Amino acid sequence: MSGDDRQNEDDRQSELARAHKERQAKRAAEQNPKGKRNTVIGAVVAVVVVAGGIFAATTLVGNDSAGTAAAQSTPSASASSKAPIPTTLPSTTAPRKAKDINCTYKRDDSVPNKFVGLPPKRPNLKLKEMTVATNHGDIVIEVDPNATPCTVNSMAFLAKKNFYKGNKCHRLAKPETSGLFLLQCGDPLAKADGKNPTDGQGTAGYVYGDEAVGVVPYGRGVVFLTQPLDAAGQNSSQFAISLSDENTQIDPVYSVLGMVKSGLEIIEKVAEEGVITNPDDVTGDGGSSAPKNPVVIKKVTLK
Repeated sequence: MSGDDRQNEDDRQSELARAHKERQAKRAAEQNPKGKRNTVIGAVVAVVVVAGGIFAATTLVGNDSAGTAAAQSTPSASASSKAPIPTTLPSTTAPRKAKDINCTYKRDDSVPNKFVGLPPKRPNLKLKEMTVATNHGDIVIEVDPNATPCTVNSMAFLAKKNFYKGNKCHRLAKPETSGLFLLQCGDPLAKADGKNPTDGQGTAGYVYGDEAVGVVPYGRGVVFLTQPLDAAGQNSSQFAISLSDENTQIDPVYSVLGMVKSGLEIIEKVAEEGVITNPDDVTGDGGSSAPKNPVVIKKVTLK
């Protein structure tokens, strides 16, 4: 490619990036005339080409209501200098009593949802394990309700209500397409076909506050809740399972749910079978890139 051709390509990519930002601002204004953000749950890294360079940037997926976070360099550059990634979930507090904890869940109808009620205010602090039974096998997750009582309480409630039964994990983010490596689940309305523009928007119809944010980096095996990058305390039903220590590049803004004890190889095998790339997911315009071999949740249990 000649110097002139390279410059023309750089100019074209810059123009595309500028137009993308304009679409974000316009959609945000149209959907939020009173300044209220459009609640769309998502955690993904978009590959943004600007002035001839490729950068990984954490962004909100779906209607671009939050736009893009500050661009970061390639994932491998950020993880090398960090401390060793924990393999267990550390409890952040001294032993607590359920009677001293009052979980607050607020009804939220601002996005598509499947409402099955609100969880109880008092959590069960005896729960230690969450099993996600899928069509490929079981994924067992260690949880710590002493550290994240309201998060575990919400999951236990939704599990008892069979909220996750039949749920399709809608997003498979891979390094070559998204800069991250994770599987995202929990949208009750997701089609997980790589085409549906609203995949990643569905919730349980309520939101609640953050817990254990920044306790551990989002390395391989860490399970964390996903919510809009621009809004704290908007957790609901969606969660992501990290498949790589490179995910420690994600800013520590998401609540930690637990650590995978077994079954991570199930997701990794699915990832090897490929992903249905959704261009709108990559650019942040909506929808999600789904696994070619669907991951369907049969049942979630906590004990």
